[in-house]
Amino acid sequence: MADAETPTIYLRDYTPPAWLVEEVQLTFRLAPETTRVLSRIRFTPNPEATDRTFVLDGEGLTLISARIDGTEVDPTLTEAGLTCDVPDTAFVWEAEVEIAPASNTALEGLYMSNGMYSTQCEAQGFRKITYYPDRPDVMAPFSVRIESDLPVLLSNGNRVASGEGFAEWHDPWPKPAYLFALVAGELVNLPGSFTTRSGREVELNVWVRPGDEDKCDFAMEALKKSMTWDEKVYGREYDLDIFNIVAVDDFNMGAMENKGLNIFNSSAVLANARTATDANFERIEAIIAHEYFHNWTGNRITCRDWFQLCLKEGLTVFRDAQFTADMRSEPVKRISDVLDLRGRQFREDGGPLAHPVRPESFKEINNFYTATVYEKGAEVIGMLKRLVGDEAYAKALDLYFDRHDGQACTIEDWLRVFEDTTGRDLTQFKRWYSQAGTPRVVMTDDWADGTYTVTLKQSLPDTPGQTGKQPQVIPFAIGLLDPSGQEVVPTTLLELTETEQSFTFAGLADRPIPSPLRGFSAPVVLDRQTDAEERAFLLAHDTDPFNKWEAGRQLAKTALIDMIDGGQAPDDRYLDAVRRVVTDESLDPAFRSLCLGLPSEDDLAQSFADSGRTPDPQAIWDGREAMRGALAEVLSGDLGPLYRAHLVTEPYAPSAEQAGKRSLTNILLSLLTRRDGGAAAQGQFADADNLTQQIGALSALLTNGLGSLELASFAEQWSHERLVMDKWFMIQVAHARPADAARVADALTQRPDFAMTNPNRFRSVFGALAMNQAGFHHASGDGYRLMADWLIRLDPVNPQTTARMCSAFQTWRRYDADRQGMIREQLERIAALPGLSRDTAEMVGRILEG
Repeated sequence: MADAETPTIYLRDYTPPAWLVEEVQLTFRLAPETTRVLSRIRFTPNPEATDRTFVLDGEGLTLISARIDGTEVDPTLTEAGLTCDVPDTAFVWEAEVEIAPASNTALEGLYMSNGMYSTQCEAQGFRKITYYPDRPDVMAPFSVRIESDLPVLLSNGNRVASGEGFAEWHDPWPKPAYLFALVAGELVNLPGSFTTRSGREVELNVWVRPGDEDKCDFAMEALKKSMTWDEKVYGREYDLDIFNIVAVDDFNMGAMENKGLNIFNSSAVLANARTATDANFERIEAIIAHEYFHNWTGNRITCRDWFQLCLKEGLTVFRDAQFTADMRSEPVKRISDVLDLRGRQFREDGGPLAHPVRPESFKEINNFYTATVYEKGAEVIGMLKRLVGDEAYAKALDLYFDRHDGQACTIEDWLRVFEDTTGRDLTQFKRWYSQAGTPRVVMTDDWADGTYTVTLKQSLPDTPGQTGKQPQVIPFAIGLLDPSGQEVVPTTLLELTETEQSFTFAGLADRPIPSPLRGFSAPVVLDRQTDAEERAFLLAHDTDPFNKWEAGRQLAKTALIDMIDGGQAPDDRYLDAVRRVVTDESLDPAFRSLCLGLPSEDDLAQSFADSGRTPDPQAIWDGREAMRGALAEVLSGDLGPLYRAHLVTEPYAPSAEQAGKRSLTNILLSLLTRRDGGAAAQGQFADADNLTQQIGALSALLTNGLGSLELASFAEQWSHERLVMDKWFMIQVAHARPADAARVADALTQRPDFAMTNPNRFRSVFGALAMNQAGFHHASGDGYRLMADWLIRLDPVNPQTTARMCSAFQTWRRYDADRQGMIREQLERIAALPGLSRDTAEMVGRILEG
């Protein structure tokens, strides 16, 4: 495999950079195939370094000339960069290189997207622009001149000059190269402004292609809300005169926090009622907040090396989750985050791609932009905040910003501010950063003489490269209810630090019913023997919204597993409990919608694997279908009245209140369609004045084997809207029956509007195929072969997207021998591809070997 030739980088081998950068001046003379980049960089010796070797990173560059202090030099070129003899003291390096943005389909460095120049430099894309020490601990102010006849020329910082055919930008805040950005093209802007708490006026712009101007208002308001929230909650004020957001069609990720010039995947910024769903609006609000919050947690304070990626990403994900909870519903946000964590990160932790929140090694850093670094990293921040309390957390963050502003930091720096603020020893807590895997906590209890005793026992399974792990600090929130449903012990935080510990609650009149792991206070698997009656009791009475939902989810999972595994009828206790919740008008419609949702196919498959049984994807799909039928039956008298009572008929607003009602009515509509032959869904589709209701109706029809006319009508209506058509591609594969999923996906790839070079369109088909678990894992193997065929095609074009899509195969070892054999065949076929990228080679190798 090509991966064997790629060197492994280890955290333990970190050494300070030999040379620091005092100032960077760049000139770009833009041309699609012959862009010239002129660099003028002032280097100075790093007093902390012992090795003065001068090495600059560079990939795919044509060197035209190089000078040191004005004298021509002839550096030694390698595939990875160059080396050169340099003076012992500070000097000025000048170079001119040529690159071809139009040919850059990998979407790293400087590339073109439908005639517009754009950049993506994180993690190591700047080396594809010019020769530079492309590492995050080398920080410097940048001055940039862009020469082009395009009307809009943008870069980081503040605009200092412009004229016909040029623009000049200066960013006074030192930054690493991964935060460099440039955009040039035919763009129009939605302007705005924001006054900071100190009275500074900041110019705001959302830049889009002509024709998308009507999809910017929400993004602008989300940006202003984010700026206000960060000042109010974290005391962080914006620090430049201008803040620009640009929407780009071809982008490998969601967005990028480049200083003062955030570049967004167009799907993460463009929205109006006609072309975006409620989920899109919430996602856009969260991503805009996330990238803006990076200004301090990522830009002003960055990571020393890429092993510390969770330092900026985990903290910023936690911050954007706080923001969304404040803007919308805190319980619904928490439940949604845990669903995502269990669906993506727990699966990662339990398979061949498991790695610590701070990895010890990597071959390709792009492969470590993972749910573990982001979502589990955020959970670690949340645990730390629970342990020290809100006030101490706020003091520690103030100290963090004061002490480390302008620095490239480590996890040790981050934890030290908490130790200095609180006096706590966080040595054991630090294991959350170094030990991979999802902890399992076994809970048992005892009742005697008015005292209730809880015993917790923790374990952490072996993961690739890690065995014999040590106990971690687990904040375990618990409350106690009496038999009438009254809370007798409010939420109490227990600290589990040993392998096994007991905690007592005295002076109770009756044996309590525990509500354990409230708010999902730690990212663990809780193992506790309980019964359906207790779960139904908690679903009815628990005062903790997360545990109320969790009780219903566990009821559903147990009932489904009994149906799938033993052929039992649907559990009436679950059906009755759900009916009580769904018809309870005192509850938030968004919460009731979540309670109606069933555990995913992947979640159920993992439950079978955890208990030592081999999951059958088709049987799981059949079981979920039967349960949906049972829910439709038990709710038969309620579906119509509930649907009509909560159907939003007033003008569309992307508010949490309206979104919750639409979420509930759409899931009710899917059940109603099983009983009315699609009449209500067809009516909603025809009458919908917003995409949420239109997509909801179409989904209800497709899920129930209907909707061919509506599907064609949708395509005709939206053929000119690329982001809406992404949904049209996705929805067909996601709702295809298992035997048809690969065929539907294959047919969609034959359409002229399918373009694998556009990550959004590629993911709309193959991301949906991977999520259609019964379809992807169909016994024919067609899903595996189709996925591998297209990954082989995509890898030479876009290695990043290819590598990330390989994760569809990561759970292969939990299935039967026939499926394992077919998946191994496809993985080995990918691995044998001549010239396979290091991104994909590493991912396939880890999946095969793990």
